[in-house]
Amino acid sequence: MIKLNAKPVNFKIGEYISNGYEFYKANFGSLLGAFLLAMIMSIIPFCGLLAIGNFYKYCRDLRAGRNVSAGDIFNFDDFTPYFLIQLVLLGGMMVIYIPMLFMIPMMSDRDPSAGPPALFIIYMIFVYIAILIVCLKGFYMPALISLGRIIDIKEAWKISSVMTKGNLLSIFLYSLAVGILSQLGIIACFIGLIFTMPFLYAAHYFAYEDALKQVTYDEIQEIGIKNEL
Repeated sequence: MIKLNAKPVNFKIGEYISNGYEFYKANFGSLLGAFLLAMIMSIIPFCGLLAIGNFYKYCRDLRAGRNVSAGDIFNFDDFTPYFLIQLVLLGGMMVIYIPMLFMIPMMSDRDPSAGPPALFIIYMIFVYIAILIVCLKGFYMPALISLGRIIDIKEAWKISSVMTKGNLLSIFLYSLAVGILSQLGIIACFIGLIFTMPFLYAAHYFAYEDALKQVTYDEIQEIGIKNEL
């Protein structure tokens, strides 16, 4: 497990996008194949996040010049922490929908032409903002679990919250930018998405790699992390 000194990360939007693009371009076949395998693994219940985490490990090993294979994607070493995260998310969604059950009778008696009640609109805005903040503050959790070997999700959340401090807007803009770029395959009638989506995760990998380098305890440890990553 990587020893970390949690602190806010110097987030470099342009560098991550550029490095991700160059890395994907130089390793197009390998990364595309690994991404397709990750998508296949995602079909297995509760394995979607695990598959993406394994893709980041694949990027690390490929970048380090190690031998990589399909078996690197179909690896279940980190199943437990990702499974727990998904259980927490599922529980959170259930909590979100409980208040909506009480709003249904109020909406059923309302004239449809009047639109949804103001209380419902305010509640949904609050929910979307809360979900967005949680996603942004948990941005580094996949890196901490898959690359940093932090298997305690509470600890991973705590460290990620510190690392994202002061960077929520930058992470949001970065995620928006790479998200738009990765969706360019829609121009090719959606088939192109298969070729452009891996760029999103390649760019994320560089954001994670740089972040882990910034939060290592000391220079000796940092050298080890650089070699590992």
